[in-house]
Amino acid sequence: MDVAYNPFSLEGKTILVTGASSGIGKATAIECSRMGAKVVITGRNEERLNETFNSLEGDGHIQILADLSNEDDIQHLVNEIPVLNGCVNNAGYNIMSVIQFIKKDNLDHIMNVNLTAPIMLTHLLVKSKKIAKDSSIVFTSSISARGRNSVGNSMYSATKGGLSSFMKNAALELAAKRIRCNAVLPGMVETPLKEGKSNITEEQWEINRQLYPLKRFGKPEEIAYGIIYLLSDASAWVTGTELVIDGGMTR
Repeated sequence: MDVAYNPFSLEGKTILVTGASSGIGKATAIECSRMGAKVVITGRNEERLNETFNSLEGDGHIQILADLSNEDDIQHLVNEIPVLNGCVNNAGYNIMSVIQFIKKDNLDHIMNVNLTAPIMLTHLLVKSKKIAKDSSIVFTSSISARGRNSVGNSMYSATKGGLSSFMKNAALELAAKRIRCNAVLPGMVETPLKEGKSNITEEQWEINRQLYPLKRFGKPEEIAYGIIYLLSDASAWVTGTELVIDGGMTR
């Protein structure tokens, strides 16, 4: 047996990861570099993006500071990147609010980051031919797109439901270009996005944690491994699929 054989290898591939300054995006960028990819990372926070960049293994990586809620920044990112073999649309944002207190400014922002930005980035990558044939686009959605919802999470759930729907349409349309599109649907993961929900007590978190059959929340790298599968040639016959990674919550 060839000990070097690895169908999940990303050797020779250039992968863009958005939202790479923390959480799932940071873990994905690092793991992609460990699998041999040249990684292009982008995010809004320069200091944290530098931390991710300095954690990447290998050479030839690129970092580009960009706020993907800004259309000009999306265009600048596309202009600057090389031709890609994979893209991870991971950047995400959440604002907790019960429906009666939803503010349009908050709704507009979460829609821009979670839904409009990945749609427009995908559009520009295809239009500018910055995504090669036999490539893979992965969207970070959520189990909230599958009806696993909670009080105060309606705006986030709506964006992730829309993102999953867009992915399925993109998979159909881009198949002719041999570009695969899939999504990962994480459950609760130990990321800064979780920590930002400061209105939830540790006791409430523990109650939620016990709802998971494996009795814990996920780790960012555990989502990254699923993303790597979808980026790699191991998933060459997989498109239009939602890969649920949630410790058994949805079953």
